[in-house]
Amino acid sequence: MLGCRHADTSIEFNCKLGNFDDQVPVDKEQYQRLVGKLIYLSHTRPDISFAVSVVSQFMQAPYEKHMEVVNRILRYLKNTPGKGLMFRKTNRKTIEAYTDSDWVGSVVNRKSTSGYCTFVWTILQLGGKVLSDLHQECETPLKLFCDNKAAISIANNLVQHDRTKYVEIDQHFVKERLDSGSICIPYIPSSQQVADILTKGLLRRYFDLCVSKLGLIGIYVPT
Repeated sequence: MLGCRHADTSIEFNCKLGNFDDQVPVDKEQYQRLVGKLIYLSHTRPDISFAVSVVSQFMQAPYEKHMEVVNRILRYLKNTPGKGLMFRKTNRKTIEAYTDSDWVGSVVNRKSTSGYCTFVWTILQLGGKVLSDLHQECETPLKLFCDNKAAISIANNLVQHDRTKYVEIDQHFVKERLDSGSICIPYIPSSQQVADILTKGLLRRYFDLCVSKLGLIGIYVPT
């Protein structure tokens, strides 16, 4: 990758990868080694999580187009070698979550890609009973930000339709949490939906905004 052109994002905007039988296959072992290392790195680099999940779908039969996307991830990483998660001390006692899903976005099997990120601002990973004993109750309901008004309406309304029968059990679970006040589902515009970076390729400006909101900073960038 010496002398390569830097990439501003980990994957191209609205990139769709499929099976390309008319292209030249690439070295499968090399492809698997590279993707395996990227999977490991993605545990602390959520900015490459979606791109890595895409290329990992073609481990058994990679083609040139798939390797091009892998190389783009590497070019992006070369441009951001010191970027990582920053955890700052805070006195807030809230949990916020962002969730997003594309709609049958895969061109291979028409499956959807879902992503979520959770921001925990105190030691609330302990069980509720323990938190109560320690007087560490959550100050506000868990906010589950969603940019889909239809999904929010379904979560708050138990009226069932044929098209939503398959989610009835999960819906009742969510409705119970809504009624108890343990969670709430505020609407958030798509332009502010952090989880978008986990489900699709984004334009640079929006990509950089999501990266910043995820708490990723570059230690080599002057402050």
